[in-house]
Amino acid sequence: MAAPMTWRRLVFSMYSPVVAGVFTRISDRLFRARERRRGSSILLLAPLLAETDPAPRRVSRPTGSVRAQGTDCAYFLWMTEHVPAFRVPGAHVHILTSPDQFYQAMKARIRAAQKRVVMASLYLGTGQLEQELVDCMEEALHRSQETSHSPNLKVSVLLDYTRGSRGRINSRTMLLPLLQRFTSQMRVSLYHTPDLRGLLRLLVPQRFNETIGVQHIKVYLFDDSIIISGANLSDSYFTNRQDRYVLLENCREVADFFSDLVEAVGDVSLQLKPDDSVTMLEGMVHPYKGNRQEFSAVARKRIMEVVNTARTRQQLVNQSEEYEGISEAEEDTWVFPLVQMKPLGIQVDEQVTQCLLTDARPDSTVFLTSGYFNLTQTYMRLVLGTAANYRILTASPEVNGFFGAKGVAGAIPAAYTHIARQFYNSVCQLGQQERVHLHEYHRSQWTFHAKGLWYYLQGQDRPCLTLIGSPNFGYRSVHRDLEAQIAIVTENEELQNQLQEEQEMLYRRSTEVSCSTFERPDRHVKLWVKLVTPFIKNFF
Repeated sequence: MAAPMTWRRLVFSMYSPVVAGVFTRISDRLFRARERRRGSSILLLAPLLAETDPAPRRVSRPTGSVRAQGTDCAYFLWMTEHVPAFRVPGAHVHILTSPDQFYQAMKARIRAAQKRVVMASLYLGTGQLEQELVDCMEEALHRSQETSHSPNLKVSVLLDYTRGSRGRINSRTMLLPLLQRFTSQMRVSLYHTPDLRGLLRLLVPQRFNETIGVQHIKVYLFDDSIIISGANLSDSYFTNRQDRYVLLENCREVADFFSDLVEAVGDVSLQLKPDDSVTMLEGMVHPYKGNRQEFSAVARKRIMEVVNTARTRQQLVNQSEEYEGISEAEEDTWVFPLVQMKPLGIQVDEQVTQCLLTDARPDSTVFLTSGYFNLTQTYMRLVLGTAANYRILTASPEVNGFFGAKGVAGAIPAAYTHIARQFYNSVCQLGQQERVHLHEYHRSQWTFHAKGLWYYLQGQDRPCLTLIGSPNFGYRSVHRDLEAQIAIVTENEELQNQLQEEQEMLYRRSTEVSCSTFERPDRHVKLWVKLVTPFIKNFF
């Protein structure tokens, strides 16, 4: 049995990230004026502890949609006016369903790559399975050198600096041999949030510094094929941690976009050198030593150049195809990349997600899942205040990734239980039990990390839209981290069947939450967890 939580242990456990949050709030007041006067500061602040959750600029849905009038796709094609829109054959889109399938698909495609491998993740693990992935990269790079005097294959890896540098053996040490051997073909970029700086960077322990903000995009690209997922490059994600994964095979324009996006984020990140040192590209503002506003402005400009250029180009391409009468039977699926980087002033995903939830019809159904159920206040208001039917899937405590963790992290599943109970109580108080249902995922010896949604229009037994990628619909995803996902809108029946089977596979392992769920002894939440949760929920 765990020792009782004393006040001394409570204060120590709250130090990170609660004290960090309080510290940033105080420092904001002290240094804001100085920042304006000097243009830089000794200390730059993480986002404030309190969740203000302001509404972003409203994305409008035009009454007239581009192409495909009167079809299922037409209802969602307002997105073509706001984000890049790629038309692809639905037959080229494949839903992967298991960690092993995800892992084997990556290894096979890395080995076969001819011109580019692009990997963006929070971190790369240090075990045997991760080493095999690195070995595949080495094999492909070696083959490229042997077959050409001027090797064409380029490998680019984007990770988070804080998570990728943790410990003596880490993501950086896993990749250094490749960087040393294939210097001209290999790039490793380590994104560092501009909010972790000054005294805050010195005070927050290494184990907790990623709570301030991270690079959270999960994109795995091989020549003209790409996997979009929420899974990291770590052994549990290859074996027994359930996530979602979509493979777009031979979709060059989509692959080009995400390659350019990762390159842009890499350009504003620290560059790993063969001697394990890091440096910024020449002329680039340093993320935590330079001026915070200047860094964010430069980074935003660089990244939005990619988004806006692709959006303009695709609008012209789609108009040309409409004029030339390209067959919709072949390209029956739309892919919309959605990027969220609030620390850099980019909130495209937030705007589109809010519009989707706001405009959800009373007769539609939304299946929404998150491994960490911690909706922003805005998303929660939309779920509770609109008329669509919702079935929300989240992790039961025993499949939460923090279950059994040491220290304060071990209490995080209980904090999620407390948040879920508060949400369920709101559903009941509003009399919404027939419209909003909460489910919990169960699976022995597994953890749950899936996120996204499936959207069903009236009378449909299969979804015509899905969101899939890295966002969790929580405060961190919206306000702290770099995120990316795609909206897939399709009329391809086989792809709709795949999406339906994926949804059923996940929900089949769940049970619906009721009042009795929270009365069980194993769902008891200690008082100190209830007291701390409002202060720390914006950090996980």
